[in-house]
Amino acid sequence: MTGASLPRLALFDLDHTLLLGDSDVLWCDFLMDVGVLDRAVFAARSADIEARYKAGTVDAAEFAQFYLSTLKGRTPAQWEPLRQQFLREQVVPRIPPAARELVQEHQRRGDLVVLTTATNRFLTTLTAEHLGIADVIATEPELVDGVFSGGTTGVLNMRSGKVTRLHDWLAQRGRRLAQFDSTAYSDSINDLPLLEAANHAVVVHADARLAAIAAARGWRTMNLSGTTPGATGTP
Repeated sequence: MTGASLPRLALFDLDHTLLLGDSDVLWCDFLMDVGVLDRAVFAARSADIEARYKAGTVDAAEFAQFYLSTLKGRTPAQWEPLRQQFLREQVVPRIPPAARELVQEHQRRGDLVVLTTATNRFLTTLTAEHLGIADVIATEPELVDGVFSGGTTGVLNMRSGKVTRLHDWLAQRGRRLAQFDSTAYSDSINDLPLLEAANHAVVVHADARLAAIAAARGWRTMNLSGTTPGATGTP
């Protein structure tokens, strides 16, 4: 089949793409606000990890384990009231209408829509449900005897790991990436491997390094922070 006749696959990063903010950072700030985390101890470490993530220099395992450490020692059920409060107060207000419309546009076309994020699955599944996205690929938190250990399981869904996890996810469904006309959306240089793996790369609210690459390659750019999707660049 030609690209025009292949089924379509839309791959969405979450943080700073569909969400105007970073789920992990917002979660840490939220936990500090409600007194679960000690701001004097945690704030500087969180800011350092965030800065190195944006620069694309943080170690993936360090990144994942730092943020998953916030869940350590409690069960999913024990966290659930705070997770629901976090969604209502911190996540939903930061999802712009244009982001919802873009997701819905792909869904109306009959595309397979997947949310793929470095943030852990426990935090992101509620966001995906709110956006009406059924399929999520995320970093997997480890549970030991039903309690979050602060560790991860499997391949981290970050950088080249997003491509590995995508191939594995499709293989489990008897499909291959080459069988789709795929479009990937992201803001971050950390997602360059995913953007390069897709047939079409679209950068949304791009960081400086990714914006330069997008300009050089003629990739589409989008700003979803307004009320309607806007795009420039090569279709």
